[in-house]
Amino acid sequence: MARHIDKLLAVMARLRDPETGCPWDVQQDFASIAPYTIEEAYEVADAIERGDMSDLKDELGDLLLQVVFHARMAEESGFFDFDDVAEAIHDKMVRRHPHVFGETKAARAADVRTSWEDIKAAERFEKANRVLSALDDIPVAFPALMRAQKLQKRAARCGFDWPDVAGARRKLDEELGEIDDAIIGNGDIAEEVGDALFALVNVARKLGVDVEDALRATNAKFVSRFRAIEHGLAARGTSLDEASLEEMDALWNAAKARSRSGG
Repeated sequence: MARHIDKLLAVMARLRDPETGCPWDVQQDFASIAPYTIEEAYEVADAIERGDMSDLKDELGDLLLQVVFHARMAEESGFFDFDDVAEAIHDKMVRRHPHVFGETKAARAADVRTSWEDIKAAERFEKANRVLSALDDIPVAFPALMRAQKLQKRAARCGFDWPDVAGARRKLDEELGEIDDAIIGNGDIAEEVGDALFALVNVARKLGVDVEDALRATNAKFVSRFRAIEHGLAARGTSLDEASLEEMDALWNAAKARSRSGG
């Protein structure tokens, strides 16, 4: 395995060589590569969602290449290299699993999660040179729904949370009402929609629903049913441009009924 990693590191070093490397690879920096890193992570998730293990192998390789690329750029600037990255994550995993590598015992997955979060919190404050917010290390670049849920989870660990789902649900109703008020009164509709989305994420969190997973599943469901509309219209010899809303709605409802009946 180490041999293959060494070969991959050598490939990246060659690509980044200022004299004999690839012009595109040479001109990249951390900021320009970051979007590709995010994209590759999503493609890993997509392969998992589809249950395609062949694609997953390929996508994991693409994601590993992103780690190698960033590590190579860091090495060139004298910050760290790939070995430092591997060593850091090795040490972190050992440190955050005292129930496996130390004397601490954890009988349940929930105990492990609590211990993990406590260790992370201690790490944040240990390396801070200033007063650190409990929310500071939740990346701004996360998808908005994911970040909202993580912000709320972190705040809840600090005691800032509704005691039950009913309070979060009432807050959602309040925020939806403020959207109505903004529409009538020409208020800041975008702000009110954002507040309502944040409140809905909070309801989902209280119910134990991962909002990214939930919305991803709904997106897939929408695509499936919309394709059923397209196929139904094509079977009638017509198209989306020619169909009425009533025709499309009927086909949508038929697709919905089939999915619910398992057909």
